[in-house]
Amino acid sequence: MPKRQNEHLNLGDALKEFIKENRLQKGMDKVDAREAWTKLMGNGVNNYTQNVELKGETLFVSLTSSVLREELSYGKSKIIKMLNEELGKELIKKMVLR
Repeated sequence: MPKRQNEHLNLGDALKEFIKENRLQKGMDKVDAREAWTKLMGNGVNNYTQNVELKGETLFVSLTSSVLREELSYGKSKIIKMLNEELGKELIKKMVLR
């Protein structure tokens, strides 16, 4: 049985390589952005959050409360910065609250 080229990789490196080879990073980024929103915003905001979707560099957040949407709109740049810090990269450039 021939030895594999990347036999020395650990599991994390193997997963990263698999994601890269199969071009799955965009899908992973979408999931990561949704999880970061849920983690950072807490139950108060999440109760009024219908959908969180990353399209390109824009995060679209659907909210059921117009009052909350207005409040969050004042802190968009801070929220984007917090989300990018949680994600570990500059993934989100713009956020649309609807």
